[in-house]
Amino acid sequence: MNIEGPLISGIFIERPNRFITLVEINGEIVRSHLPDPGRLKELLIPGIEVLLRPASSLGKRKTKFSTVMVRFKGKLISLVSALPNQFVKESIEKNILPMFHNYKIIRPEIPYGNHRFDFLLNDYEDSIFYLEVKSVTYVSNGLAQFPDAITSRGTKHVVALTNLVTSGVKTGILFVCQRDDPISFAPMWDRDPKFSKVLFEASKAGVKIWCISTSVTETEITFKQEIPVNLNPPKSG
Repeated sequence: MNIEGPLISGIFIERPNRFITLVEINGEIVRSHLPDPGRLKELLIPGIEVLLRPASSLGKRKTKFSTVMVRFKGKLISLVSALPNQFVKESIEKNILPMFHNYKIIRPEIPYGNHRFDFLLNDYEDSIFYLEVKSVTYVSNGLAQFPDAITSRGTKHVVALTNLVTSGVKTGILFVCQRDDPISFAPMWDRDPKFSKVLFEASKAGVKIWCISTSVTETEITFKQEIPVNLNPPKSG
């Protein structure tokens, strides 16, 4: 999938709130919108290189830029939390993702009760499938983890998908790592034990759980590989 450009290099200074970064560009400090409200403390380190996209049309925007990538240990990591949905949509339509070779998209952003899931799919047997997509940016020693901060909304989504499965409807969650270095995935039990527990229970109930890594450049994001998922609670003691 192509990434809109061109992008401008800058140096991250600080993050005064969840949606704003202060970035130095050619000696000038600018305010830039951050399209990922996650914790990101392990990535957004003062002095690190970030890539900004100029706003195409300011309109009601208060910032002239968006902070869309960070170069961490020589690797580009996307910071656009909405990008995985666009990537998954295009990848399913082009039959790129191996777990969805037999599926087609009926519609995105499908409402269900008080929830809204990312995609409604169907397969060659014409069975419907609700799919939720989650963006992953945190990786440590090859282990990708989600969430990096408490997500009550994410927990409600998982519970709703579990309820659907128990009623006979197929559902799944695809975790998309916006970087190429993870080799396995696990929920972040110490950051959000409630989400981690319901994800573990969802898998036991029949919700399909996958995780993939991607290769990210300044101009495109592409599928790299599916990686193993371990949802088991950590052993105590």
